[in-house]
Amino acid sequence: MRALVVDRLAPDYAGCAVREIDTPTPGPGEVRVRVKAAAVNFPDLLMTRGEYQHKPTLPFVGGMEMAGEIDALGEGVTGWKVGDAVVSGTRAGGFCEYAAVPAAGLRHKPARLSFAEAASYGAAYLTAYVSLVRRARVQPGEWVLVHGAAGGVGLACVDLAKTLGCRVIAASASDAKLKIIAETYAPDATINVSGGFREAVKAITGGRGADVIYDPVGGDVFDESVRCIAFDGRLLVVGFTSGRIPAISVNMPLIKGFSVMGVRAGEYGRQFPHKGVENAAAIWTLANEGRIKPRVHAEFALDDWRSAFDLLANRQVIGKAIIRLDL
Repeated sequence: MRALVVDRLAPDYAGCAVREIDTPTPGPGEVRVRVKAAAVNFPDLLMTRGEYQHKPTLPFVGGMEMAGEIDALGEGVTGWKVGDAVVSGTRAGGFCEYAAVPAAGLRHKPARLSFAEAASYGAAYLTAYVSLVRRARVQPGEWVLVHGAAGGVGLACVDLAKTLGCRVIAASASDAKLKIIAETYAPDATINVSGGFREAVKAITGGRGADVIYDPVGGDVFDESVRCIAFDGRLLVVGFTSGRIPAISVNMPLIKGFSVMGVRAGEYGRQFPHKGVENAAAIWTLANEGRIKPRVHAEFALDDWRSAFDLLANRQVIGKAIIRLDL
């Protein structure tokens, strides 16, 4: 079968190539999925350089999220059959035509979602759910400022926060992106952060500041967020796509009475398995009920994987870029 393989860690994806590898045979408790679509996430890019916390053994196939159809069952697998449309989230292994994955980790693809939408859904919305519900414990009516609102995890947070009854401020450095977000998700306000955003956030919230700030960007965005968070607010550290990990003087949370909270959705589920099961069930229930709207920005054939990666790296994506394995 064909797969996108990382043979060595290197900048500019120099260690990546599409090549033929053996088609896997599902082992006990596994199924083999004929992959139709796999989402490109920022950690996929980091793993090609060895810059993500999870470091697969070389060589490896990237791809954390995929959707497809079961085409073979391993020994002892029950509850699934060949032809079932499924979604799987893994730490790697989605950018290939066939993947052997644990049956226990599968979910039925929601009928309301295409394969591309289903592949783009799990990680982003799980991150948003753990951030808003588990960590920030948001309440209806609270102001939620979402940075990086056009990215996969940012857009999921905008969508989920609206579903939860929050008042949402979508923030981005692009007016064009904000226009699409406003038309698709109807946040209560939008802000272009290019010229700063502190005063705008305070004006929108009546001088109080944002109750919850969701920050996958870091750097200068985090620094200014400290200046426009409400008393008793929660500043969620989701990632550092800006490239700079910020620091904070602890007198600021003391004086302003806010909390800084780290978010690792997958690790949260591993530390608290029962809650992890509840988290996954909650987001897939929302998908099945049609209460959320994952956005696929563009779809690419496997041979055009670099275009998908570049779209994300250059911050041109609104939602998710998808690699199609059935093209």
